[in-house]
Amino acid sequence: MPAPNLNDPIERAAYLAEMRRVGRGTRASGMAFAALGAGLAIMRAYWVPQLPELVPLALILLALGLMLIGIIRRVRWHMANVR
Repeated sequence: MPAPNLNDPIERAAYLAEMRRVGRGTRASGMAFAALGAGLAIMRAYWVPQLPELVPLALILLALGLMLIGIIRRVRWHMANVR
């Protein structure tokens, strides 16, 4: 597959749209787990003090890992298609 012509606005828009789709599910899952972890941390602080503090932390770390995996997949895809 030839490298996309990023100087052409139509090809650049198509390339960017395709690049946005790479790793989208992984990154979205990471954002969902981050929101859930933050919500549990707030709940633990105000309403559920018996919840172990490791639970929100584990969810946030899982979210970080998922987002990094999504970012790495996107960068690798980009590097494979630009050359």
